Amino acid sequence: MKTKVALITGGYTGEAEVSFKSAAFVQAQLDKEKYDIYPITISLDAWFHVTEAGIKVPINRENFSLIINDHIVTFDVAFIILHGSPGEDGRLQGYFDMIGLPYTSCDALTSALTMNKGYTKAVVNGITDLHIANSVLLFEVDRQQAAEKVQQNLKLPYFVKPNAGGSSIGMSKVKEAAELPVALDKAFEAAHTGHQVLVEEFVTGREFSQGIFRNAKGELIVLPATEVRTTREFFDFEAKYVPGLTEEITPADLTVEQQKRASRIIQDIYIRLNCKGMVRVDFFLEQETDKFYFIEINTIPGQTEQSFIPQQVRAKGMKESDFYAELIEAAMLSAPRTQS
Repeated sequence: MKTKVALITGGYTGEAEVSFKSAAFVQAQLDKEKYDIYPITISLDAWFHVTEAGIKVPINRENFSLIINDHIVTFDVAFIILHGSPGEDGRLQGYFDMIGLPYTSCDALTSALTMNKGYTKAVVNGITDLHIANSVLLFEVDRQQAAEKVQQNLKLPYFVKPNAGGSSIGMSKVKEAAELPVALDKAFEAAHTGHQVLVEEFVTGREFSQGIFRNAKGELIVLPATEVRTTREFFDFEAKYVPGLTEEITPADLTVEQQKRASRIIQDIYIRLNCKGMVRVDFFLEQETDKFYFIEINTIPGQTEQSFIPQQVRAKGMKESDFYAELIEAAMLSAPRTQS
């Protein structure tokens, strides 16, 4: 009997467009002989599946089921490819925990924590050989004095970004103090980011992104790193999604020692944050010191054909179909279904 997979996509933020593309790629790669795949769109207006006949079928939120041709469809596992809220911030994970449906991502607590960049930095601080840029975490109550607080505690240039955002939405690089107020307003006003802003001192160096996942055997597998070189000031939304603005090198040109150090650090981050499934860690390698600086962790990384994780899976010598199957099997093994 085939495994019934709810492929979760959409979302409440501007990242929904990327989620649809990611889900389409995952669906294309999954083995149709092994899995019955039901794309499920979650939006502010509705949760639904569109049948092959084009009929829009609502999800029964009591048990996350569908009625198709008078037949009740329930699922064995949820494959969450929903960037931003509610798929990446722990809300869906908490719901799935309550109804007993296994899922492929980190749990509710880890997902909620890692959406908050400032809180995440506090938890990973102290990992051997991992460095944290000086930063200031600002709340709405700090807004009137935000620029002054940043200038008192940090040195230019700054990275200013929503503390709970994704896809670099609302992010700015500030080179001069006069640019700071506009950058702070942009970050505070970014939709669905909690009205918290993280300001960090800029780290000069090479930027990398590297995936890690736990397979069905329970083993941690670190994927090859990708180096990101962009013609933009930094790896912003346009750099991520507009062709030609960024060069992505997979596998990255790192020494054997750097590869081993990065692999150890990323495994320590995964364990420290109690991650599950696949995650992606972004980091800088500081130019003058050869130190790895933590940027952030992404618990629902993009899965388009040219996204970092698929690139790294191929560089590892794996097929995307096998990789996604490992995630599904690991989720089902680690969280036995209790739903009736």
